Amino acid sequence: MGQLTLYLGGAKSGKTRAALAAVEALSPPWLYLATAEALDEEMARRIESHRAERGPRWRTVEEPLDPAGALAAAPDGPPVLMDCLTLWLSNLVGRRGGTLELGPYLEDVDRLVAAAGRRGGPLFVVSNELGGGLTPMEPLGRFFRDLSGLAHQRLAAAAAAVWLVTAGLPMRLK
Repeated sequence: MGQLTLYLGGAKSGKTRAALAAVEALSPPWLYLATAEALDEEMARRIESHRAERGPRWRTVEEPLDPAGALAAAPDGPPVLMDCLTLWLSNLVGRRGGTLELGPYLEDVDRLVAAAGRRGGPLFVVSNELGGGLTPMEPLGRFFRDLSGLAHQRLAAAAAAVWLVTAGLPMRLK
């Protein structure tokens, strides 16, 4: 059974950098499971910047919709860093036309948690903590904030360790 570590934090909090450091403390090879899609120029630049930051020792698998399937296909042993859960959830919401029914999305989260549990190696998941700000004015924004919070709870319950990163400072929660 694999070991799941969850890194939460706000935008540009340092959560990915902390997760990268944790993975790079382990022996290579390292697998980066990317959920972002380059749907515009700015996102393409971000993706390229992240790729350059990781360097050539990382193998990257791009899977914007089915990280559970990508985990199942990944070789056991090498550590995997999934970046990021909230982008993946955003991709799902976009593909499903903004459907505001939690059930199907939480089933997808449960599939991811199950795949993490079956994995024969460490898994590090990065996600944006969204619940600390204002309540969004639009129903879709409130739905997404709630979905993200529920997903975090499910992953945190299954995780061996949970970190909250603020201003580049990781704090262990579990």
